Amino acid sequence: MRIGVVTFPGSLDDVDARRAVRLAGAEPVALWHGDHDLKGVDAVVLPGGFSYGDYLRAGAIARFAPVMTEVSDAARGGLPVLGICNGFQILCESHLLPGALIRNDHRKFACLDQVVRIENNATPWTSAYAAGQEVTIVLKNGEGAYVADQHTLDLLEGEGRVVARYLNGNPNGSQRAIAGISNEAGNVVGLMPHPEHAVEDLCGPGTDGLGFFTSAIAALQNA
Repeated sequence: MRIGVVTFPGSLDDVDARRAVRLAGAEPVALWHGDHDLKGVDAVVLPGGFSYGDYLRAGAIARFAPVMTEVSDAARGGLPVLGICNGFQILCESHLLPGALIRNDHRKFACLDQVVRIENNATPWTSAYAAGQEVTIVLKNGEGAYVADQHTLDLLEGEGRVVARYLNGNPNGSQRAIAGISNEAGNVVGLMPHPEHAVEDLCGPGTDGLGFFTSAIAALQNA
């Protein structure tokens, strides 16, 4: 399985995401923001960072990157796509996911090991977990508060599209403590915490994040 990781100007965690893909057992493929080419990958990860310096809004310029034309078309065709932190912001700006990510309610950058509950394990990115499983992964963001209108929030809840939810406190003021959501088809997932920083015991809070990447491999093998 080949999983592409996009690098935008200002990406910080593309190398970490490629390492996580490799540790999970797939081949990481570097994708460049300026190319109209996904190189035949089986899935795509949009990594964390500050794409294009987060000018205008986080993810607002990255949505117009040439590679996002290909990612958007492929995602609408069923390609598994995971947006992590800034990648989540890009997915919302690209209208592949509803809602938006705004500045943390405490107006400070958050950096901590965060417990989240996996609410939906039926996506290609979460099938390695049990529904309701609590995992600890890294959270680091300044604009991580998920917001949407009440109708959208009710729709996400009613359709089981809240993928992950914060426990033991709400670190950024996200509505309904939402840490991650999916699109209607389930193949596109946005997640504010960073699973790629929790894939080995050497550093980070253990290996709880590895399941996001092994899930994708299993989903692709069973497709």
